[in-house]
Amino acid sequence: MLVIPRLYPILDAGCFADAAEMFLAAEEFAASGITLLQYRNKSGNARQMLDQARELRKRLSPTVKLIMNDRADLCLAASFNGLHIGQDDLSPEAARRIIGPDHCLGVSTHNPEQLAEADKTTADYLAIGPIFTTSSKANPDPVVGLEGLRLARQLTRKPLVAIGGITRANARSVIDAGADSVAVISDLLLSPRKSAEEFIRVLG
Repeated sequence: MLVIPRLYPILDAGCFADAAEMFLAAEEFAASGITLLQYRNKSGNARQMLDQARELRKRLSPTVKLIMNDRADLCLAASFNGLHIGQDDLSPEAARRIIGPDHCLGVSTHNPEQLAEADKTTADYLAIGPIFTTSSKANPDPVVGLEGLRLARQLTRKPLVAIGGITRANARSVIDAGADSVAVISDLLLSPRKSAEEFIRVLG
């Protein structure tokens, strides 16, 4: 069973000028001491995504567990440790059939109903958000807020990952509201190693 650390960086290919910059950021995250990293690419084709995923696996120590966003097939092909799916992707049951019992499975949810439903599945952890206003999605779901996060905490015993607009300034309040982990994209982009180290200090 994969341990979900307090800081869950998401490496979004769309946030970088090119693949080289993205690989450098991944290496800086690893140097900061992070142990889990999600690779997300919403615009690349399958071949490009697989090449990038394999390069990440090659560059990073096995101590850094890698999660593939959306694509169960690429999760296996790139020898990643787990898969993260959204509400519009494969069902958790279908994803589990593909990746098997030895890979971690995470599911994104955006309201109490989705979270309660996902809690019944074989998902290893659940994500809830956006907690705050976010710029990383073109059409984000309604903001959940800290109150929504507290409600989500009451609905599941699975590890709970909060996502959406989380920064070094508000991350501690998110943990205090019941999240086990915070997923971060934007507030890690500038000086990735330094930013990750500061998050880790804030999160304790």
